[in-house]
Amino acid sequence: MRPIAVLEAAVKKPVWGCQMCGQCVLHSTGMTCPMNCPKTLRNGPCGGVRPDGHCEVKPEMRCVWVKAVERAPKTPWAHEIDDIRQPVDNRLWGTSSWVNYFTKRDKVAPKGWRVEA
Repeated sequence: MRPIAVLEAAVKKPVWGCQMCGQCVLHSTGMTCPMNCPKTLRNGPCGGVRPDGHCEVKPEMRCVWVKAVERAPKTPWAHEIDDIRQPVDNRLWGTSSWVNYFTKRDKVAPKGWRVEA
């Protein structure tokens, strides 16, 4: 990991459980890391959320997306919870999302993927 990624991990992992995917959307998801979802979903619950709000894969864990939807309205970016995100680019794991954001690398969609407006 490069020095900036090490610094970023030191700040974000213990506070928000960031998984360092290199394409951070913490601000859009009410400071909830969607990469903590066992299915690594980027665009909301899988449909397998239990009635008590827990995960179908890990019943002891609250659904990451249920938490995100509860937390997002408390942020200035509340409207971004509904944004469709491109799939995770696995080549960016362990890199700094801060650097990727400023260089716009986090906006490069994996080949063959696009969203129609």
